[in-house]
Amino acid sequence: MRVTKIGHSCLFIEEQELRMLLDPGSYNPTPDISVIDVILITHEHDDHCFVPLIKKVLALNPLAEIFTVASVAKKLESAGINAPTIIQDGETLERKGVKITSYGTKHARIHPDLPIFENTGFLIAERLFYPGDALYVPNVSVEILALPTVAPWMRIEECIDYARAVKPKIAFPVHDGIMKPEARGFAKMLAPQFFSPLDIEYRDATEGTVLDL
Repeated sequence: MRVTKIGHSCLFIEEQELRMLLDPGSYNPTPDISVIDVILITHEHDDHCFVPLIKKVLALNPLAEIFTVASVAKKLESAGINAPTIIQDGETLERKGVKITSYGTKHARIHPDLPIFENTGFLIAERLFYPGDALYVPNVSVEILALPTVAPWMRIEECIDYARAVKPKIAFPVHDGIMKPEARGFAKMLAPQFFSPLDIEYRDATEGTVLDL
């Protein structure tokens, strides 16, 4: 598996013959990629689901399928993007021999006065899990965790405890586009203190980083 971090939570994932784009949002540059088979969107917030960017991606990849939750499908359809495939919690879809499974239904709480949004995480090829904007622990083994590190809905304590609960072999940071690049070093400081004792290999990832996993 090869993972290229476009930015924030947007990942380009290559597994066997399948090419996937995850969460094309407003905090990352436009990916100039014309070999995308599947677009995965965890929830409706613009930093994960930015309609102008999705339209640009689809212009380059008109045959790409979109897998997402019902609220995102409604948002896309209202913008003239038709026929996304709705994936339910616990459901598995398979393309080109690669399994994609949905886990979770709710976005993490931002504030008691705000509604809870729909959200799902994706387990890709039974190896890489990205939870979207939630700290959902799937009831399966996770080898690689795309780990949210900075969010208005999360404390760093929760980031650490989430990695401990999932127990991946490898973790790399996502959801960090709201920070200045020079301020992201704090996440690397966590690895030797909290992750190494658990045998979790922490790999740093910034915009453009390519991870062979």
